[in-house]
Amino acid sequence: MTVTKSVSDFFKDQKLLITGASGFMGKVLIWKLLYSCPEVDTIYVLLRPKYGKPVETRLEEMLKTRIFNTFWSENPKLLKKIVPICGDVANTDLGLSPEGKKKLTDNVTVVFHVAATLKLDANLKDAVNMNTEGTWRLLHLSCEMKNLVAFVHTSTAYCHCDVPIMEERVYKPPEDPKNVMNLVHWMDRDILADITEKVISPHPNTYTFSKRLAEKLVADFYPQLPVAIARPSIVIPSYQEPMPGWVDNLNGPVGIMIGAGKGVIRTMLCNPDYNAEVIPVDLAINGLLAIAWKTGTTDPKNRPNEVPVYNLTQSDMNPMKWGEVVEKGKIIAHEYPFEMTLWYPGGNIRSNKLMHNIIVLLFHWIPAYFIDFIMLIVGQKRFMVRIQQKIHDGLRVLQYFTTHQWKFRNTKLLELRESMLKSDKEKFSLAMECIDPDSYMIDCVLGARHYCMKEDPASIPRCRRNIKILYVVDRIAAFMCYILVGWLIIRSTEFILRFFELYRSYTSQNLKTSS
Repeated sequence: MTVTKSVSDFFKDQKLLITGASGFMGKVLIWKLLYSCPEVDTIYVLLRPKYGKPVETRLEEMLKTRIFNTFWSENPKLLKKIVPICGDVANTDLGLSPEGKKKLTDNVTVVFHVAATLKLDANLKDAVNMNTEGTWRLLHLSCEMKNLVAFVHTSTAYCHCDVPIMEERVYKPPEDPKNVMNLVHWMDRDILADITEKVISPHPNTYTFSKRLAEKLVADFYPQLPVAIARPSIVIPSYQEPMPGWVDNLNGPVGIMIGAGKGVIRTMLCNPDYNAEVIPVDLAINGLLAIAWKTGTTDPKNRPNEVPVYNLTQSDMNPMKWGEVVEKGKIIAHEYPFEMTLWYPGGNIRSNKLMHNIIVLLFHWIPAYFIDFIMLIVGQKRFMVRIQQKIHDGLRVLQYFTTHQWKFRNTKLLELRESMLKSDKEKFSLAMECIDPDSYMIDCVLGARHYCMKEDPASIPRCRRNIKILYVVDRIAAFMCYILVGWLIIRSTEFILRFFELYRSYTSQNLKTSS
């Protein structure tokens, strides 16, 4: 089929609905639409009131994010295209008012479903309500949309974690989605928590389980609806757009990078020989837009028999192993250190669980309790144990993905890329093989430092001097630990020898007495 319409031309005059617009991917999706598809008609964003703030106020605050500054200064009229709709995918009928529902069903032509609870260990009731039933509610609303041409559901590459080789198709879930939705409605939370592990098996957490159920629901609405499924891997800071290294949260690898860079995380359970299957947020968003374009420009008569699924993964395009990532990260973290570093960032990854747990005890928990004890003595607020507990919980759920290996097929993604116009291949790039790991990881560290931690780039020279001092302190502390361990070994050896000497004397005396 000859392509005659570009991605930007496809979105011209379209009226979109985006769920999850206030999240990391949602913000970049809105930015990219306004930047590369400025002739889009309207972008409806489904927002819920939060902390007593109406959706209009929440939108205003969201648009104050740094990435939207260019629009405010150069073309503020574009921001008027974003229209907040009060609603919540976790509520019945999406929490829409009759007026809000009519506005969406009468106008929306393209839906991007990005909303999800990203808590990997959320309780089953919340995960299913948000990720599974929320998708079901949006699909039902979409059936009433008079002019819908594309519905892109954002899933995850890990939603079928029991499948070692992940093809671009929907797999049968372990349980029927509707049965699970009914179950979480009537069953008590405490009882549900007791049986969660059995219900979600073979999944390691409720997130991947609920996302897998959602995929089945999307597939059930095909071809009635023009749906497609996008499966990004672990989404990380931007490669180029809206700016290199941009990120606004501490989820996943970013939080680990910051924790390790500040010397708080000293170990992580991870197989260094497994591929780090990650994707920059801007490439993931380009994938969503290209999928919507492909779905919306395909004649209904020519649609495939099964729902289109696209694995937005690196696969064999630009693979890097976790061990390589960590070693490069160490070098970069020393070159561009963080402020308020608690200890020299010299942690490592380990595939031996016993050794990992020993290091966690010695270098995570004991220092945390020691610091809190000092804070208690000086009358200050204790914080370190609480931070370590959050780190422990975060690592526990993330380490499943760093200790298992999957093979992701992305044939359809490559075919999608090849079907795009030459200009679109640059404008909406999916060329993961073109990313230079070294420069990109520098951008990630600087981005986390600047956008998440709000640290001034001018402080880097001072932080480098601090790192050198911490290195000397770390070496002295390590030397003292070796001396202590050696002393303990010597003392324990002396004790053991003395014990055997006493035992031998006692045995000899008894033998003489008996004879």
